Amino acid sequence: MTKVPDAVFLDRDGTIMEDAHYIKSPDQVRLIPGAAAAVKRINDATVPAIVITNQSGLARGIFTLEDYEAVRRHFESLLEREGAHIDASYFCPHHPTITGPCDCRKPATKMFEDALRDFNLDPANVAYVGDRWRDVAASKTLGGRGIMISSHMTKDEDRRKAREDKIETAPDLKTAVEMLFGLTDA
Repeated sequence: MTKVPDAVFLDRDGTIMEDAHYIKSPDQVRLIPGAAAAVKRINDATVPAIVITNQSGLARGIFTLEDYEAVRRHFESLLEREGAHIDASYFCPHHPTITGPCDCRKPATKMFEDALRDFNLDPANVAYVGDRWRDVAASKTLGGRGIMISSHMTKDEDRRKAREDKIETAPDLKTAVEMLFGLTDA
């Protein structure tokens, strides 16, 4: 039997909602079909669903913090309409060529470490799900289980790194959540 994770760390763009490149308006928010039901499955298991997202559009000046918050609120309201919710969101506003290096931009681990501390989580029993290698790489550094899903943003380099790191893969968030909760062998 699969052990239920203490929390699921989810990438946002390309995993739960469509990645429209630097989303600066709530009008651009589109949930990926089946994603709300997958998040609801996490919620129904009373497992925190925690978004961890890089938002370099802030550093690039493409959108403001107010724009980011408006998008986040709308994104969460669309999930709530489907009976799902996000327990917390952490974001990195940096980009190394603009703001210099930071310890939060994925694949760095600060946002994950903050969430582990804030929710008093066992790093060995959390899950990381995202459509890029950087979203799940912390599973190799901090512990836990990484599952990389496919999106139009998933590059061959991401797939190669996932194979090298022996990170599991799934075609979508629904399947990844089924894998986490022992509902499929996908």
